[in-house]
Amino acid sequence: MRQNAVLAITCLALATVVAAMSSLNVALPSVARETHADQTQLSWIIDAYSLAFAALLLPAGALGDRFGRRRALLTGLAIFAGASGAALLTTSPDLLIVLRAVLGVGAALVMPATLSTITATFPREQRGRAVSVWAAVAGASAVVGLLASGSLLQEWSWRSVFLLNVLLAALALIGTLLLVPESAEAGRPALDRTGAVLVALGLGALVHSVIEAPVAGWGSTRTLGGIAVGLLVLVGFLAWELRRPHPLLDPRLFRNAEFAAGSLSVALQFFAFFGYIFVIMQYLQLVRGDSALTAAVSVLPMAAAMVPCSRLSPKLSTRFGVRRPWLIGLLLVAAGLALFTQLGRASSYGLLATALLVLGAGMGLAMTPATTAITDALPPALQNVGSAMNDLSRELGGALGIAVLGSILSASYRSHLSLPGAPDHVVAAAHSSLAAAAAMGGPVLDHARTAFLAGMHDALLGGVAAALLAALAVGLLLRHTTDGRTGPSSSTSTDEPSSQVTDQ
Repeated sequence: MRQNAVLAITCLALATVVAAMSSLNVALPSVARETHADQTQLSWIIDAYSLAFAALLLPAGALGDRFGRRRALLTGLAIFAGASGAALLTTSPDLLIVLRAVLGVGAALVMPATLSTITATFPREQRGRAVSVWAAVAGASAVVGLLASGSLLQEWSWRSVFLLNVLLAALALIGTLLLVPESAEAGRPALDRTGAVLVALGLGALVHSVIEAPVAGWGSTRTLGGIAVGLLVLVGFLAWELRRPHPLLDPRLFRNAEFAAGSLSVALQFFAFFGYIFVIMQYLQLVRGDSALTAAVSVLPMAAAMVPCSRLSPKLSTRFGVRRPWLIGLLLVAAGLALFTQLGRASSYGLLATALLVLGAGMGLAMTPATTAITDALPPALQNVGSAMNDLSRELGGALGIAVLGSILSASYRSHLSLPGAPDHVVAAAHSSLAAAAAMGGPVLDHARTAFLAGMHDALLGGVAAALLAALAVGLLLRHTTDGRTGPSSSTSTDEPSSQVTDQ
């Protein structure tokens, strides 16, 4: 009974920080109108949260493991609630970007502590069920966040989304105080501060360059140089970690085929998933003309398929082996995103609902085996590493997905938008965002909607490519799997790095 209570509270905390990744997407049109944010600033408002989240997950997870996961939950939820409260008062898009980044700091403390607490609380034979619940909540919370935000926006402004954050974080904080036991790893080696700085700088340079690419130009020295610097710093991070006695993440763990397949699959799944959410919410409201609530309700078929498929996935893996349902799930994700590229201005809801059902089923089937592969590939002493890597893969994939697919959308929208004869100030405003064009109405909005559809299709094709790449990687890495749980590499590389990270 106590285990179920811990699962419920940790899943509430998880839902709070995951919903915040998607909930503001449904409010983007009203945010753009009230703050006058352009398309690039809108990308930053969404992605500042994901970037801070991803960049700090490893050091935040290590702090929780060393000094207490319950303590990390409490601190993270307090930061999350405080930054959300401050966002209620701002009207500046730049300040909103900063506050979203602070929210990401709190979320980075919360998320790894949830899965680590679950794996520390449940025995191995029950861990698959608990992880399937965690995975279902992690996936469905994004959709629930959209629905809750859409409902709030029917009566209040976009600031009500941040008020919801405060309330959910307060409930999770109280539940953690009352029900969640403290857990930590024995031994507390010094935090790898250099590694934490390197991973934050590398990810920051990479994501910044991608988001700003439509403004600076994809082929510009600024964009290519920034991407190169980000990649070089991340390579330096990996080289540094190989030399550390207690690294944030030992790169040698990726010799384990299941660990590598799970990490890559989670990253690419959420690259496609969060990029898609960023794009589709603008399509529903600014192209189809749906209200915020209608747009949120419209995507419910995705959750209706995702949750049961996530719960079904462990049973299918037990019967058919982990590789088959995993690959089917990833192929369904690609198929669902491909269906979205067929949407036009007057497409029926039937086409949209079909695409949502296929995407949701694919995410549900693929999420649980990917998460379980990461945690089950490692011995009990390294479960904290598995938790951190699962979360990092998810948030890094989401941050890059919003950055890359949002950047493709922005660049394609601007290149396809032609307004011959329009005054310069009208052209500049329309090019800044579809929301700005919507405020003008008439022929400007008509041209902008056509340009946005072209950009949306290009962006979603990027998501299709990511899902297919994930399927290819999983198929190759697990090609020798025989019983659905372990492949030949599963037992060859886990022990070697364990002395490096056991005390993490």
